[in-house]
Amino acid sequence: MENSQKEKSNAKYSIIVPTYNERLNIALIVYLIFKHLPDVDFEIIVVDDGSPDGTQDIVKQLQQVYGENRILLRPRPRKLGLGTAYMHGLKHASGSFVVIMDADLSHHPKYLPSFIKKQMETGASIVTGTRYVKGGGVHGWNLMRKLTSRGANVLAQTFLWPGVSDLTGSFRLYQKSVLEDVISSCVSKGYVFQMEMIVRASRKGYHIEEVPITFVDRVYGISKLGGSEIVEYLKGLFYLLVTT
Repeated sequence: MENSQKEKSNAKYSIIVPTYNERLNIALIVYLIFKHLPDVDFEIIVVDDGSPDGTQDIVKQLQQVYGENRILLRPRPRKLGLGTAYMHGLKHASGSFVVIMDADLSHHPKYLPSFIKKQMETGASIVTGTRYVKGGGVHGWNLMRKLTSRGANVLAQTFLWPGVSDLTGSFRLYQKSVLEDVISSCVSKGYVFQMEMIVRASRKGYHIEEVPITFVDRVYGISKLGGSEIVEYLKGLFYLLVTT
């Protein structure tokens, strides 16, 4: 118990939040992270892809409130893909653990203590949020989107047997060294990236644990998931089937 408490006091968490046109959400997500992690050493790394809506201006105001050492703005000139956004944020991460989460409030920061607790209890390399176990779920999706998401996961479970229940989720905690290793072997972009990350981590033998979460559809702004992403998902599934 003593060692566990010591680990908790020494661990630092780098929370990478990719953004594009999240001016209406970023202040609230930052506030909620600080609210739910009062006794945790962490930094928030905002990787903004040249949002035209003023997202970066809001982040700079947040830096004045919370400090530039707690809120790091690491912008890029334009949209360059989700996978490379994580890689960009990782370069600036000073924590021994890295959390990746969306900025649109679909990933509620109230689950972060559960992620940290699960990792400490199990020594897991990765803790991933899942919608598909008891206690998890989705809120705000219509039936078609629920069926699409569930179908995507069933397909992946059938062909890739990754050992986790939710492959397409993007709310995860990684040991930093594990994330660096796994991300370097991934080639996918966009939404397929999350699936490739967890499949390759499983193939490499990393210890993966799950925490039930309720995914809430974005409150403000427009969803970025469309038909092209579904096509990319199917192509990515086939790629992983033949390469892993």
